[in-house]
Amino acid sequence: MSLSRRGLLRLGLGGFAGVAVAGAGGVELVDHGVLPGKGYLDRFDGACTVPVPPLIFAPTGPSFSGRFYSAARQRVVGYTLAYPPGHRRGDELPLVVALHAYGGDHRHVLTRMSLAQAIASRPGGRRLPPMAIVAADGGGGYWNPHPGDDPLGMVVDELIPRCQARGLGRGPGRIGTLGISMGGYGAILLAEKHPKLFGAVAAIAPAIWTSYVQARTINAGAYASAAAFASADAVTHASALAAVAVRVASGADDPFHPGVEALAKALPPGAIVDILPGCHTGSFFAQQEPPSLEFLARHIAASGT
Repeated sequence: MSLSRRGLLRLGLGGFAGVAVAGAGGVELVDHGVLPGKGYLDRFDGACTVPVPPLIFAPTGPSFSGRFYSAARQRVVGYTLAYPPGHRRGDELPLVVALHAYGGDHRHVLTRMSLAQAIASRPGGRRLPPMAIVAADGGGGYWNPHPGDDPLGMVVDELIPRCQARGLGRGPGRIGTLGISMGGYGAILLAEKHPKLFGAVAAIAPAIWTSYVQARTINAGAYASAAAFASADAVTHASALAAVAVRVASGADDPFHPGVEALAKALPPGAIVDILPGCHTGSFFAQQEPPSLEFLARHIAASGT
C-alpha cells in the first residue's frame, strides 16, 4: 500500500488490525532492550519477516573514511563519504546525508549494504542517477541538541560544508537525507529545521515518540528535557516540510506506529507515507532501502537538470 497523506487519512490508521499488535510488540521489544534501536531485530516472529528483493549492485565507486574535530559535538567524529560508480573526488554531484540508528555510527548506517553499495545499487535492475552519500557519528542522543553535544549542528555547519567544498550538494534542492529508526526521525528533524537546505527526505521506520514522557520512560537520553522534546518534536514541526519531498515507510506492526500515524496526519499534502506489512526489523529496513534511495535520487538529481 502506497498512500499520499490524504489517502492515508481517508483509510484511517486506526482501522489497521496490526495496530493493536504493535502495542504488545512494543512492550516485548522494550523488555528485550531493543527499543529504540539498540541493535536490529532480524527476526521478531514469523509475522515480522517480510520479503527482501535480491540486491543488485554495480561495481562500487571510491569510498573514503576519516575523522575531524566537531565544535558542535565537542569531540572527534568519524565519517564516511562514498562516490557512485564511475565518479571520483572533484566531481560535482547531488548529496545524500545518511543518519545512523541508535547504537550505530558512520560505519553502520544501512542494513545489509555499505554506503558505497547503496549508491551503486540497482533497484529493480535500474541504475540510480549518480549521487554521493555521506555519514558521520551522531551519538545516541536522537540527533537533537543536548548540553555540549549538537549532532544536527555538526551535520549542517561542519559535515555538509566539507562536502560542498568538494563539489557535492551544491545548489538548491541538491541535498537529501535518509535514515532508519532513530536516524529516520533525525532525517525528518534535520529537514524540518533546515527546509531550504534539503530537497528530499526519506525515513524508514522512523522512531517517532508521541510524548516526552514516553521517550524518557524508554530512553532517558533521547532528549535533555521536556523543552528539548518540544523543540525537536517531528510531529509538531511537520508543516515546515511543505517545500520538501517526503517519503516515510513504516510497518503496520512497528511499535513506533502511533508516532508515525500522528506524523502522517501532520505532514503537508503531497508527502508520501507507505504503511506496509512488517515490524521494526532488519528485513523491513532492507526491503525499504532501495525505494527510499530511488525516491531521493529522483528528487535531488532532477534538481540539477
